[in-house]
Parts: sequence; structure tokens; C-alpha cells
Amino acid sequence: MTTTNEQIPSDNNWKTKILIIGAVIGALTGVGTAYLLIQRADEEEGLKMTPGEGAKLGVSVFSFLRQISQL
Repeated sequence: MTTTNEQIPSDNNWKTKILIIGAVIGALTGVGTAYLLIQRADEEEGLKMTPGEGAKLGVSVFSFLRQISQL
């Protein structure tokens, strides 16, 4: 007799893999962004970001995440 409990681990298995892949991609993206900001700060003798640039960056990130969620 087959129970539905046997299907739960395989169902959660792909979800776990996607979460891990997403975490790795997010970490790599964060490290790359931090590296670019450090390079920019070294070249310009400091990091200067206006509130307008920060708002543009935030809107861009949310737009990007929204596009990913629609895949």
C-alpha cells in the first residue's frame, strides 16, 4: 500500500534545491556588487551616492525581482 507521505520528501527536495541555488546566486550577486562599490570608492576617493541614485537603485532591484517572479 502506497501512502502520500512517500511523495512529500521528493516534493520538498526540488524546493530545497531552488532555495539553495537562489541563495548562492544572491550571495554571489551581493559580493560582486560590493566589490564594484569598493572599486568605485577607491577610484573616486570615497563613495558618494545621492538619495536619488539610491532610490533609482532600489526601484531597479525591485523591478528585477518582479521580473524574476514572473518567469
